[in-house]
Amino acid sequence: MYYQQQTSHPFLKIVVSLPSMVPTCRGILDRGIQIEGLGMKSFMTYESNILFPLRFMIDCDVVGGNWIEVAAGMYRRTARKLSNCQLEFDCLYSHLVSHCPEGEYSKMAPIRILSFDIECAGRKGHFPEPSHDPVIQVANLVTLQGESQPFIRNVMTLNSCSSIVGADVMSFNTEREVLLAWKEFVREVDPDIIIGYNICKFDLPYLLERAEALHIAEFPLLGRIRNSRVRVRDATFSSRQYGTRESKDVTIEGRVQFDLLQAMQRDYKLSSYSLNSVSAHFLSEQKVDVHHSTLSDLQNGNAETRRRLAVYCLKDAYLPQRLLDKLIGQSIKVLSQLLWKANQKNLVLPNVKQAGSEQGTFEGATVLDARAGFYEKPIATLDFASLYPSVMMACNLCYCTLVTPEDARKLSLPPECINKTPSGEIFFKSSLQKGILPEILEELLAARKRAKADLKEAKDPLEKAVLDGRQLALKVSANSVYGFTGATVGQLPCLEISSSVTSYG
Repeated sequence: MYYQQQTSHPFLKIVVSLPSMVPTCRGILDRGIQIEGLGMKSFMTYESNILFPLRFMIDCDVVGGNWIEVAAGMYRRTARKLSNCQLEFDCLYSHLVSHCPEGEYSKMAPIRILSFDIECAGRKGHFPEPSHDPVIQVANLVTLQGESQPFIRNVMTLNSCSSIVGADVMSFNTEREVLLAWKEFVREVDPDIIIGYNICKFDLPYLLERAEALHIAEFPLLGRIRNSRVRVRDATFSSRQYGTRESKDVTIEGRVQFDLLQAMQRDYKLSSYSLNSVSAHFLSEQKVDVHHSTLSDLQNGNAETRRRLAVYCLKDAYLPQRLLDKLIGQSIKVLSQLLWKANQKNLVLPNVKQAGSEQGTFEGATVLDARAGFYEKPIATLDFASLYPSVMMACNLCYCTLVTPEDARKLSLPPECINKTPSGEIFFKSSLQKGILPEILEELLAARKRAKADLKEAKDPLEKAVLDGRQLALKVSANSVYGFTGATVGQLPCLEISSSVTSYG
């Protein structure tokens, strides 16, 4: 953090036997230790707040979703399987060969995506409660990443249900059988990703609480690690832009949950009303309207009325699958890119204490009001390609090139070596020291250029979908670097960078 004339400093690396010991260790150092002859001394810790899987990935040069190779003779099959994975073996971590995602290794693995939806029979005038109200249907669609149509499409119903063209209908006499059938289905299908509409706040917690109410002890074993139960905890997402939202964190070991409702509310700032409009837009060709107040009546009717409910349930499982094709995923973690780049350069990141709103704010971009009207003459539209990333690269804006006001006074800085930004901050030019953030941005934009060039040449629909997803993700990733520096409740805020970017812009 900040430009330093010294090329290196001595650091002490502390290794503990379990990840859970890291916060304890950090707390001791933060609070301070009584040292004989020196008194009470506290220490700044570095990279002590990194998630353990990310720490492992950085140390082993592994990036998300890339290909790993283990040479013949360098691994052994496990005698007793600890997971439900199709392959399980032991090897030394140093024997992993991580392949850079380029050429043949840029292809996606055939990730399995399960999209599901549940229906519950609530009492008149009451929102369904898992302690009282049964789960009456579960609809499932399983798709291989990149394919337009699911290869499994089924619905599990409580009591009989008439057949549905293009879907398997599985009927059960008891709710217990429905829940156990779904649990077994998840284990057999072995999805990598579980998606749905409001699944983290409603569907998954409801299924778990309902199974508990019915005393189905084995139901929460939905993950890939044997005997590891699904964990649910209350969570809040807070930011200046979106305010505070309450949600739930659902952990299913070895499977990723992606809630389309939460993603769209966050990425598109949509209300539930406008989300329903989006839903209708994607599904107008097969809209089946069933009001929530009629669910119990349809369930209590006959096989035909339950069929109508099942078609509605299947539609709600199909919707997230369609929406997923239109979305570009959650915001990319800038922190992991910083850590990787810092690791390559023999640098460590400080563990900055969460200062929250104490850090103050910065002036955002200028947005001019449109002059509405009818224009007879054409209007030229001029747009900068990647404006904020371009500013950061051109002006070498980074944590490690920022000069503190104190250093600016002490050091006699030659004007040709520094940039003074319109907001009054001082950064060293790249001729003296290249910043890490500009390097990350250059690589992201270069990778996007390559992905777009490959996209033009690609013929295979799956390859085209993957490359288009990649170039969009790289664009989001480059644009989120600026936001990362301005997030005062984030991992490494630096308002001097973000205010400089908007002032230049």
